[in-house]
Amino acid sequence: MKKLLLILFIPVYVFSQKNVGDACEDCELIYAGMPKKLSWQASICSENEAGEKLEINGKIYKKNGKTPASGVILYVYHTDIKGYYSPAPNQKLARKHGHLRAWIKTDVNGQYKFYTIRPAAYPNQKFPAHIHPIIKEPNKNEYWIDDFHFEGDPLLTASERANFQNRGGSGIMKISKNEKGIWVGKRDIILGENIPNYD
Repeated sequence: MKKLLLILFIPVYVFSQKNVGDACEDCELIYAGMPKKLSWQASICSENEAGEKLEINGKIYKKNGKTPASGVILYVYHTDIKGYYSPAPNQKLARKHGHLRAWIKTDVNGQYKFYTIRPAAYPNQKFPAHIHPIIKEPNKNEYWIDDFHFEGDPLLTASERANFQNRGGSGIMKISKNEKGIWVGKRDIILGENIPNYD
């Protein structure tokens, strides 16, 4: 009696992540302490944090610069008012990035907003004050874009500007105080702009 061999073909779906960008120092810290649920807006610090209050908002667009990109994670971190990445007293994760860090996930319109304080420049150095951003798109690895900088910063010299790569578009923002005395700035980001290996 012949035996029939039944072979079942089960489809296997391979979800690959495309690697884009280049060397990204400490980019893996984006995952250290990342909340399970993210919103399109976040507060980096408490109301009691020393420093001038700052609000930054904008939209993240797909590579064509027109289509809003939803579900994109923007991770940001920066120095305190003394220019240090100071960890919180009980902070165990990502101490190198300090306690002034947050995650934002764009909404259906590509919008993001975060509240914080104006960071200070590094002590005894000539780098302008800045906020570090890291992008994480679905199905792509995390990668860095140009820092958020502040127009009018005396350390934001012509030679310093010449070093910027405009990754994600220009990171230089004009900021002004609103009626509540809070500094407000806007930056739109274009995914893939000047990012190596980005299709």
